[in-house]
Amino acid sequence: MNKAKTLKRRLGNPKPFLRVAWDTDYIPDPVCINPNLKGRDINWKRVEKNVFKLQKLIYRASSRGEIRKMRKYQRLLTKSYYPRLLAVRRVTQDNQGQKTAGVEGIKNLPPMQDFNLVELLNTRYSKASPTRRVWRPKPGRDEKPLLGIPTMYDRALQALVQLAMEPEWEAGFEPNSYGLFGRSAHDAIGAIFDCIKHQPKYVLHADISKCMSRINHDALLEQIGQSPYRRLVKQWLKSGVFDNKELHQPLLGVGIPQEGVISPLLANIALHGMEERLNEFAKTLDTKNHKGNQIGWQNQVWSLSLIRYGDDFVILHEDIKVVLQAKTVIQEWFNQVGLELKSEKTKIAHTLEKYEGNKPGFDFLGFTIRQRQIKSTELGLKTLIKPSSKSIKTHYRKLADICNANKTVPAKALIAKLNPVIRGWANYFSALVSKEIFNKLDMLLWKRLWRWASRRHPNKSAAWVKQKYFPKVKETRNWAFKDGEYILNLHRDVLIIRHIKVKGNKSPYCEDSTYWSNRVGKCPGVKKEVTTLLKRQKSKCAFCGLALRPNDLRSVDHIRLRSKGGDNINNEQLLHRHCHDTRTDLDKKIYPKPKVTGFT
Repeated sequence: MNKAKTLKRRLGNPKPFLRVAWDTDYIPDPVCINPNLKGRDINWKRVEKNVFKLQKLIYRASSRGEIRKMRKYQRLLTKSYYPRLLAVRRVTQDNQGQKTAGVEGIKNLPPMQDFNLVELLNTRYSKASPTRRVWRPKPGRDEKPLLGIPTMYDRALQALVQLAMEPEWEAGFEPNSYGLFGRSAHDAIGAIFDCIKHQPKYVLHADISKCMSRINHDALLEQIGQSPYRRLVKQWLKSGVFDNKELHQPLLGVGIPQEGVISPLLANIALHGMEERLNEFAKTLDTKNHKGNQIGWQNQVWSLSLIRYGDDFVILHEDIKVVLQAKTVIQEWFNQVGLELKSEKTKIAHTLEKYEGNKPGFDFLGFTIRQRQIKSTELGLKTLIKPSSKSIKTHYRKLADICNANKTVPAKALIAKLNPVIRGWANYFSALVSKEIFNKLDMLLWKRLWRWASRRHPNKSAAWVKQKYFPKVKETRNWAFKDGEYILNLHRDVLIIRHIKVKGNKSPYCEDSTYWSNRVGKCPGVKKEVTTLLKRQKSKCAFCGLALRPNDLRSVDHIRLRSKGGDNINNEQLLHRHCHDTRTDLDKKIYPKPKVTGFT
């Protein structure tokens, strides 16, 4: 009781000078004593530390089964001032898609209206507004997925509810469920490797058909139970969508808006229970292992594995009959949630080459996973995880389209468009067996760039084209595509570093915060520059001093201006993105622009 009172006093009530109105329709007499208040005036370090303390209490109470204490902490978090500040900042400042407007037409808010929105979240919650329907095509898909864009107020309220619900469900989510809470796709691939590294297995690779659009509302609300946010979640599910100035209500109580802040969490809540149902099925089995020995249900549960990343999952077992039975069990479980398997993407394969002929293994999350019999290892197996052929073709096609669409631009403009695509794709696949594929892609891209350069100068010799566009850079690269200071990145420049799978018993809300801060520099896709800065700063932000967690947005900041000779690693520091924005505002305040007194 004393701990709750102490937290309530720290998190406190809204400050009196911030009592302002976000919309005069809600508060008739807005009061604004300090209209010049901005986000940089807030002590964000204190905000995040206090909110994280309360989230840890929610996680601890949920893991111990203390439901009443957990609900009390959740209500305290929702009504406190600091969590509302953090929720509004994540929606208006940290959100990458903040320029997408809902039905109210608001894309972003001025600094003062951010505080008005914070105050509005403290009032009685109004009815959820309909979302705005946007049809956004995706590459490789014939159908256009439905995106529902909530209003700014609903997004902020969803971010606030997410702060309270995430610790609760993190304590109860299944160990092989990936996609949230710092568990990446590479962790899911690592879990598959652990399942098959000692023995090849049959694999059921399945995908859920239109998962977000078909989740049953009643089943989802039953999973949520008697949560204090049940009424709000129900409103967001049944709010409907606006399309061409017409309001459409959700059909038969199914579907989740795909662009909501809380939508990924709700989808994972709806799919929670798959692994538990499969374990119940495994206990009914009493089979023999590959040596013919009888095994009990404890070992059978361990040998039957389900690994899920979002709506994509695999089931692994050494007996194909068990895999087929597991498919039926999972399909029956999906019928209760209103879902079904996508038939064209549901396949059964074997990880070993001799079982599948010319196409061994299976594709999962852009990777091809297969095994090969080899006598040089103790187990007689070698597991190979490489980029899938579909991922390679899609990536190369994207590079080719960029070259074809920019035939007349300068070389530095083409390099500026190619480098982010190359760097992003290579970083994603840099944790596995990708060296040969990187070299092959570099060779194909070089041929296309040579044709691009030769087409621009049909009357010049090959030696002239080589000297102009492909000069030698230092002692390492003899054919570097270069224009001035702009140099094309190669796939093989990205180092192959094995990813360390996240431990199953570790949580972002546990006491071991050092474990998660150290994982930031070890995740695939992190630049060498960022890794060096993380090691030098001991995985902490150089501005606020808080630990940099995997889901935090990061930014590299220059201590001195680059124009004054500060373009090197010793002049750089790693900050949170919002800390970088605050430091930039402070620099503008310290170094004001000179006033123009007349025409020159």
